[in-house]
Amino acid sequence: MTKQRLVLLVPLAIFLLLAILFWRGLSLNPSEMPSALINKPFPEFNLPLIPARENPEDLTQATRKNLIGQVSLVNVWGTWCVTCRAEHEFLNQLKAKGIMIYGIYYPLDYNEEKIAAQDWLRDLHNPYVFTVVDEQGTLGMDLGVFGAPETFVIDKKGVIRYKHVGDVNENVWVKDLEPLVKQLESE
Repeated sequence: MTKQRLVLLVPLAIFLLLAILFWRGLSLNPSEMPSALINKPFPEFNLPLIPARENPEDLTQATRKNLIGQVSLVNVWGTWCVTCRAEHEFLNQLKAKGIMIYGIYYPLDYNEEKIAAQDWLRDLHNPYVFTVVDEQGTLGMDLGVFGAPETFVIDKKGVIRYKHVGDVNENVWVKDLEPLVKQLESE
């Protein structure tokens, strides 16, 4: 093979490799992204709560210990997130069925959005037992969150058993989350 042919084949080979990777990427489902935290304890945290009348009495800060004791969902959301608004009504329906949901509020700018988050929970109804404010994004980083909404299923011992990326809706609940929640509740 001549040097000129080799010079022509290398860019073609690189292009083909990139095309294959791109094609493979198109078939990935972002809601099925694996998490390294599955079957590991929910990360330690100590964060302030968004003030809301639904919060447990005298609780202004929350820790991992507040999540232990019953099967629950932990939902990462933000007022800036259009999909979070779309899923909010369904989360309220889950709360009405007795599903325990905790919120992690992920602000883009804490000073401007704290009031917006309080208004959101008041106006759209609050599906959360409480919502912590992850102002620095440390809990989100510990959880491997890369956007909102993301929802984690936590067992009675505070262990992450499942991660869902995207909105929680009727289909996701019936197909993926409800069977796992029922199984964990029976354990």
